[in-house]
Amino acid sequence: MTALYGVYAAGGHGRETMPLLRQQVGERGKVVYIDDHLQCDSINGHAVWPWQRFLDEPASSRAACLAMSDSRLREQLYQRCGAAGVEVISVRARDVVEMDDVEIGTGALLAPFVVLTSNIRIGLCFHANVHSEVAHDCRIGDFVTFAPGVRCNGNVHIGDHAYIGSGAILRQGTPDRPLVIGEGAVVGMGAVVTKDVSAGVTVVGNPARPLAKS
Repeated sequence: MTALYGVYAAGGHGRETMPLLRQQVGERGKVVYIDDHLQCDSINGHAVWPWQRFLDEPASSRAACLAMSDSRLREQLYQRCGAAGVEVISVRARDVVEMDDVEIGTGALLAPFVVLTSNIRIGLCFHANVHSEVAHDCRIGDFVTFAPGVRCNGNVHIGDHAYIGSGAILRQGTPDRPLVIGEGAVVGMGAVVTKDVSAGVTVVGNPARPLAKS
């Protein structure tokens, strides 16, 4: 029996992650998509299996990366994998730059051209899309998502389930006064964040301000 690897979710991010996982696995195992909602047998030459088939297929071991953008669903599926004995793995492009003293929780997906500098702590199932940067002394919680081109400068603290949109820039904090992005906050694409963002708040614009309620 061979090892079995799955990209959990076959949407856009899943299809971007599959080539990275395939490259990472090489000849060590079989790679498939896991998706309970798609009505097709394959995508881009890779089989699409429902979760139960992934569990039932004979294999020497089972592991999956979680490629859905919805961070709450990502957390649920992280727990589902743990309950089923499926290892949640990280996937990283070969050209990711990682400098000194970087700690990243399991399940990270690091796309091409991601840069992580020094003295960084990142939680579970972090998604960093293409050309995103995390600078020195940042603290990032669990299930956080960076869309393409995020610039997270030094001494920024980001809470669990925060979403940072494409091209957003987070101002550098200081060791005694980090810039704080609260749990579940959303930073809109292209926003320039110069002040703390409270938990659950969406900010947009330059300088970033809370999104007006309609």
